[in-house]
Amino acid sequence: MIKKHQIYKKDKWNMMTVEVQGKNLILREISDQWGEESHTFLSRPALMEWAQRRFPKEEFAGREQEWQDIMDAFQQV
Repeated sequence: MIKKHQIYKKDKWNMMTVEVQGKNLILREISDQWGEESHTFLSRPALMEWAQRRFPKEEFAGREQEWQDIMDAFQQV
């Protein structure tokens, strides 16, 4: 069974989802700038490490709640 988690969705061109397939975590990021990117992680800690590099807290100055919402969504996976 595949379980899908939505990390964020701004519109149909800017979204991120994580699918749990057995032990694999498959992250799909769709953006209007880069198209679709896919990453496969073998553990939740590896996924969280990537998420913290992808969404550095300092880039969300003034939007701390948005950053926290994204991190919370990753932790729900």
